[in-house]
Amino acid sequence: MTPKEYRLHDGRKGSALGIRVIPRAKRNEITEILNDGTICIRLNAAPKEKEINQTLSEFLAAVLGVPTDSIEVVAGLSGRDKLVSVLDMDALTAQQKIIQNLA
Repeated sequence: MTPKEYRLHDGRKGSALGIRVIPRAKRNEITEILNDGTICIRLNAAPKEKEINQTLSEFLAAVLGVPTDSIEVVAGLSGRDKLVSVLDMDALTAQQKIIQNLA
């Protein structure tokens, strides 16, 4: 029996945020945090997949104080409920910055 080969990858530390997007708002803002921890965000973009995801990434980058390329929508690209990865920021720091920016 030969040993199985494994390919290991370098991971990047970060956090994941559950987001519910509400498109076509007057302005970009974080409106509330739901009981399950999902963050509701209103965006002034149309619900087109590329446009809304780009606007979300730019808005979250500004709120969290990270570069836009540190934000990635990893699930829910075409829906309103999304899972967003924030690289190089722990969950507690992300949570504190989100709470500071609640409308």
